[in-house]
Amino acid sequence: MNITKRILSVAAVVLCTAAAVVYGTGEVRQTGNSRSIQGTEGIFANHKETIYFWYTDDGLTSFVNGAAVSFGETHNVRVIPVLTSEGEYLEAINRATLHAEQMPDVYLMESSSLEKAKLAGLAGEIPEGDTTCSTEFFPQAALYAVTYQGKKVAYPLYFETSALLYNKTYLEQWAAQQEEKAEEGQEEGEALSAEKLAHLREGNFDTLDDLLYVANSFDVPEEVEGIMRWDVSDIFYNYWFAGHYLVVGGVSGDDRKSIDLNNPEAVQCLQTYQSLNQFFSMETDTITYESVLQDFVDGKIMFTVVTSDAIGRMEEAEKEGQLAYEYGFAMMPDITEELDSSSLAVTHCVVVNDYSASKELANEFAAYLVKDYAEELFGRTGKVPARLNTDPGNEAVQVFRKEYQYSAALPKMMETGNYWMQMEVLFAKIWNGEDVEDLVNDLTEQMQLQLSDA
Repeated sequence: MNITKRILSVAAVVLCTAAAVVYGTGEVRQTGNSRSIQGTEGIFANHKETIYFWYTDDGLTSFVNGAAVSFGETHNVRVIPVLTSEGEYLEAINRATLHAEQMPDVYLMESSSLEKAKLAGLAGEIPEGDTTCSTEFFPQAALYAVTYQGKKVAYPLYFETSALLYNKTYLEQWAAQQEEKAEEGQEEGEALSAEKLAHLREGNFDTLDDLLYVANSFDVPEEVEGIMRWDVSDIFYNYWFAGHYLVVGGVSGDDRKSIDLNNPEAVQCLQTYQSLNQFFSMETDTITYESVLQDFVDGKIMFTVVTSDAIGRMEEAEKEGQLAYEYGFAMMPDITEELDSSSLAVTHCVVVNDYSASKELANEFAAYLVKDYAEELFGRTGKVPARLNTDPGNEAVQVFRKEYQYSAALPKMMETGNYWMQMEVLFAKIWNGEDVEDLVNDLTEQMQLQLSDA
């Protein structure tokens, strides 16, 4: 495909999306579907090599701008960040690549769209010999996320997954109650060993039964309305129940022959999930993630399932004096001693446009963003870097990173683009009492049908 050589222009940065912000020393103004840079003659006068970096999340702006300045100064180049809308994002990148003077050389996207990007020629392979995408810097889950057909085609930047948020103060009260009952000989059924009690007291929940044991044996304070609540309408907070056994596309999510949903382990995990409807009574039509998190802040519940945004939410609540207790984050428990759990993870990665005329520079910036500048990511955005060994003093960040290592990802195959929606429907029906085996069998047939022409 012939691509017209990009020409640096003082007048305009032409984009094929309605909402974009171009970083520079001048003022950015919008006219129709394009934005022009006013007063930037000075920065363009020396004709530095320039690359354009596209992204869609305004929460990343401080991080991206900082990286662009830092990289530009050390490499004597110019990186221009472009904030654009999420709607038809990859299509907009494709149009800009074909028709705009300043094509996106490098961009940020979710790993589940990598097949589409690669087949469109918009994702180049990581150069041979590059050691950035290795277990030295990233967990294997991140490397699987950026792998397509055995080749690494992106750089992992940050991820989202789920973890358990618990009330430390209530947990300590529960542990003290158990010790008192043990001293008075009031244990009902099999009593916990001192070692197990200490293990739970420290926030280590090995299996779902650990949470249920606490729920059954805790004489809760008056303000507690329920032991555990989570947003059961959102697949992100449900998937961990069966994620370890729901196989779609294999470890890298791109193998059309690797489909295994209807297996005994997945069915058993989903049946366990269904049984909790009787134990943790929740109004699914009114409960939301925000309402549950607020209930936790208010001390009305002891446990909930959260994503990493809860780190900042809890820190803010603590600073504002909204908390009357201590809290902690923990990895999601396994379902039983025999059945593992795996939370759903979404990896956001940096992709180099294979049509870029500055691929070498684009790859250097991508590697810099995910490796060298990753230390700045959490502090500037609240997002957890995929890179290992960042934010060593933040225990919450480390919990999410450990959970990520054992997580399950969305498939990359274009035919399975609606997988997360199908799973959300599946879990909703299971929660409401429909037959698990029938539902899983129906979903398996649907997935096979979608992939049959591949």
